[in-house]
Amino acid sequence: MTDATPHNTQSKQSKQSKQPRQSKRPEQLHGWRRTLHRAGIIVSTMWHHGTGRFSMIVLGIWVLVSIVSLFWTPQSLWATDGYNVWAKPSRTHWLGTDGTGADVFSWLMAGSRTNLLIVLLTVIFALAFGLLLVALMVSRNTALAHGSVVAIDALISIPTVLIALMLAVPLGASILGIVIACGFGYGLNLARVARPQALLAARSMYVQSALSNGASATRVFFTHVLTNIRPVVIVQCSLCAGTAVLAEAGLTYLGVGVPSGVPSWGVSLTSSVKFISIYPMTVIWPGLIVTVVVVALNLFGDALHDAADPLSNPRLRKAQ
Repeated sequence: MTDATPHNTQSKQSKQSKQPRQSKRPEQLHGWRRTLHRAGIIVSTMWHHGTGRFSMIVLGIWVLVSIVSLFWTPQSLWATDGYNVWAKPSRTHWLGTDGTGADVFSWLMAGSRTNLLIVLLTVIFALAFGLLLVALMVSRNTALAHGSVVAIDALISIPTVLIALMLAVPLGASILGIVIACGFGYGLNLARVARPQALLAARSMYVQSALSNGASATRVFFTHVLTNIRPVVIVQCSLCAGTAVLAEAGLTYLGVGVPSGVPSWGVSLTSSVKFISIYPMTVIWPGLIVTVVVVALNLFGDALHDAADPLSNPRLRKAQ
């Protein structure tokens, strides 16, 4: 009996060593692998919803066209044909020509990268500025917090157009003026909307416990407060992106947006809106593109909010 015990132990160990290793379950993943797994769940959830799929397709086409326009357009942007102005769509000019004989499709392709740049810079500026204001409003310094709230309530009443007009004096008509004016206004709005949830998280017991254990205020803000206001931030960023597209067109029409020599959707609208009753097609194309992109940006924000919320996404809740 004493000889059989080691033999049985060795056989059990050999059987166990031959068994294949089981892959880690989602809850056992750590670090960047867990982040990638959750990102995959969010993207998959968005794709399986109609609004999310529509927005992802539209925004994907927008980004792709912007990249392609850096290297190729059907016609040169500066090629004009005085004998072929306001031409109808044809094989040579897919969407016709404008009042100078330039190809409308080529200008819209080149304008897509300008609008994409404006949207990205505006969202980044508004996000950084808005989160800074949120951090001030939930500060433990009572005077600083109340002063920030009063300042935001006063500044948010200033229209974005007025800010752009004031910036047009030193900067002129430029992309930078659009980014600063829109980012300033949307950052104030983000801070005002996110303040209630941020304040609730900042006054919670686990935040107070983290601070008492020596955690810095910056770490607590990004680890606990920002996590709780993330759904609000996502929606506000999508609204900011959609409104930035509209603001570019409106400010360009007023003469304080994109300069006339730079291709953008606002420039295409401004140059042809005077002839809408005679040549409506040149206005319809950029107007249609702006409308579709703005709708896609708003739908993308809503779909991302639902997919990234563990309460409404069971798959994401299981992966935590």
